[in-house]
Amino acid sequence: MGSLQPLMNPVVLALLAAVAVFLLFAGLHWIGMAREQAVEERLDRYGGRAEEEKKKPKREKRRAAVEGIEEIVSRRSFAAGVREDLAQADLKLRVAEYLGLIALSTFVFFLVARWIFDSVLLGLVFGVVGFFAPRFYVDLRKRRRLNAFNDQLGDCITLLANSLRSGFSIVQSMDTVAQQLPNPIAAEFRRVTQEIGLGLHYEEALNNMLRRVPSEDLDLMITAINIQGKVGGNLAEILDTIGHTIRERVRIKGEIRVLTAQQMISGYILTGLPVALGLVLYLINKTYISRMFSEPCGWIMLGVAFSMLVFGFLAIRKIVSIEV
Repeated sequence: MGSLQPLMNPVVLALLAAVAVFLLFAGLHWIGMAREQAVEERLDRYGGRAEEEKKKPKREKRRAAVEGIEEIVSRRSFAAGVREDLAQADLKLRVAEYLGLIALSTFVFFLVARWIFDSVLLGLVFGVVGFFAPRFYVDLRKRRRLNAFNDQLGDCITLLANSLRSGFSIVQSMDTVAQQLPNPIAAEFRRVTQEIGLGLHYEEALNNMLRRVPSEDLDLMITAINIQGKVGGNLAEILDTIGHTIRERVRIKGEIRVLTAQQMISGYILTGLPVALGLVLYLINKTYISRMFSEPCGWIMLGVAFSMLVFGFLAIRKIVSIEV
């Protein structure tokens, strides 16, 4: 215990936590830079700079190693689902890089908790939290991106309808959306027009966008465009009707979010308060709270408390979740 005493200094613990968080985000930044560099180097090959690539054997070896790991991981059954989640979250990561990030997060959370609380059990608990932390981040990115896309979809449909009335084709109208609207909807339609330029039919390109953005409103718009392409009709008028429906739905959802915001915040506070209080008591009086983790009665109390917290939070989420 004498050797661990300097680690319990609050300043040292704060520095260790800061370094751990820095390493985590530095790893994310390094992965993103590596991806951009790999894309740039591939484009350089087509630009006539293949001679420079021969001077980088170490970089080629590293890239070959990453490609080998990615090829092995891609054969697994879960790789397709992970790849789809990353695409929906708009994260430029490979499956192998994402799994490496999960391993890094697990190790960092375990190490920091082990140093702060001087407990292997709590270190394992926080290691589990670190294991799921990247998944929570990906899900959060997916939800935020989907909500932002749905909020912009009404304006997008109006712009498509007006472009069709002015004499543009459907592909030219989508290119107008990509140029005039902000992200994320502009980036998705830009990718659609690029896929069409590479030879895909616009129906297939739109279906690819629907896989990246699983929006019911977008599915309605794509269905209308596909049906009109087969049977004909006034697509601009159809899009106007769909756009009005989507805008009203977005307005109603916004009002519901405002009316249920207080209940959602109450759910988060009531769920997180016992956990935060337990951590504070552990830091203040370790001997007092350690009996909770060392005796069967304490384990039962922790299990019951955790179950009640989870069920209570899910009940609040169910009450305030109103489908439109």
